[in-house]
Amino acid sequence: MNIAIVGTGYVGLVSGACFSETGINVTCVDIDKDKIERLRKGEIPIYEPGLEELVKRNVEAGRLHFSTSLSSVIDDVEVVFSAVGTPPDEDGSADLQYVLSVAREFGRNIKKYTLLVTKSTVPVGTAKKVKAAITDELAHRGVDIDFEVASNPEFLKEGAAIKDFMSPDRVIVGVESERAKKVMTKLYRPFLTNNFRVYFMDIPSAEMTKYAANAMLATRISFMNDIANLCDKVGADVNMVRKGIGTDARIGNKFLYSGCGYGGSCFPKDVKALAHTGRENGCTMRVIEAVETTNEHQKSIVFEKLRQALGGNLRGKRIALWGLAFKPETDDMREAPALVIIDKLIEAGAVINVFDPIAMDECRRRIGDKVVYCKDMYEAVIDADAVALVTEWKQFRMPSWAIIRRVMKSNIIVDGRNIYDRHEIEDEGFTYLAIGR
Repeated sequence: MNIAIVGTGYVGLVSGACFSETGINVTCVDIDKDKIERLRKGEIPIYEPGLEELVKRNVEAGRLHFSTSLSSVIDDVEVVFSAVGTPPDEDGSADLQYVLSVAREFGRNIKKYTLLVTKSTVPVGTAKKVKAAITDELAHRGVDIDFEVASNPEFLKEGAAIKDFMSPDRVIVGVESERAKKVMTKLYRPFLTNNFRVYFMDIPSAEMTKYAANAMLATRISFMNDIANLCDKVGADVNMVRKGIGTDARIGNKFLYSGCGYGGSCFPKDVKALAHTGRENGCTMRVIEAVETTNEHQKSIVFEKLRQALGGNLRGKRIALWGLAFKPETDDMREAPALVIIDKLIEAGAVINVFDPIAMDECRRRIGDKVVYCKDMYEAVIDADAVALVTEWKQFRMPSWAIIRRVMKSNIIVDGRNIYDRHEIEDEGFTYLAIGR
């Protein structure tokens, strides 16, 4: 089976590599010539555990290819996946220019029945716009060629994307015909031979499912952050509260961790887009809008704790930040709490030492030399007035507090992810501040 995937970002490249691993012949297409040349040389533009080896293996096996032209491969494929970006506009809506550009190119070039599958995260109603764009191109050509569109939103966690794709807990597919259903069944059967967990539905429901899933997870995070902030005021421990409510089967224990806010490429963008879709349709998403407001506030919580702990004045204070990526096992800093914390510390006149195992280059690309980049977590704390944990990488979980105490100027630890034991740190002579504890 031959397929093409347009877009070699996070979703497109992971999808292409994983599909090719099952024996499917995949061509990943991107208009960025430099990126395609790098991929052909085996250079991976993103960090994702296991992806480099997977790409290399399937390129060498002749199953995974890269091209800058969809038109050059479209005659040989049965399915084209659209996995291009949908960045947020200023009003929070999803920018569909790249999605519609793929649709128009598809319409300009197909010569036989082909299925166009949208894998990008798009608002409800996008499939209609895609279909209209293709129909317009066919009419302009003066031809009548059978085609279909489908929706197949991704549910990949950064840092565990290959496992999520190769062994998914579910695959959501929106189709309009039995023919399209058969094609998508053929594609996904190798991943789900023992338990075929593909849920077929109408296309608007599939489009909505992606947004609803991300919004629910974001809601749980913001809810727990609200509870954590109240715990700080009343003297409760949010970790105990989390355990207490997580044992209720109706609630469960996933995504109940408080901290300094969520970030990344999905939750912030999708929450904004869902709220915008609601406004467009005269349906105010009150809970969803509150989730976004709560999260934006939460990104400042580490800064506020640092400011209060250091007497309200951070000018000239040296602050060490452990972690820059929005979560462990990725170099992604999109909407990362670290960026908000850094901006506020700079505005307050602080000097900032930073260390992240993977995201240092990405941070430098984004903000340049506004911070001091350190070679490891221990160099970052030398002469520091305070240390703030922002990303819970494994290597930060059991540091040598004795060494840190010797080289720090002061003794303040702000745990932005609630991973440390208060008594252990206080016994080492530190002032320990967490969120909701």
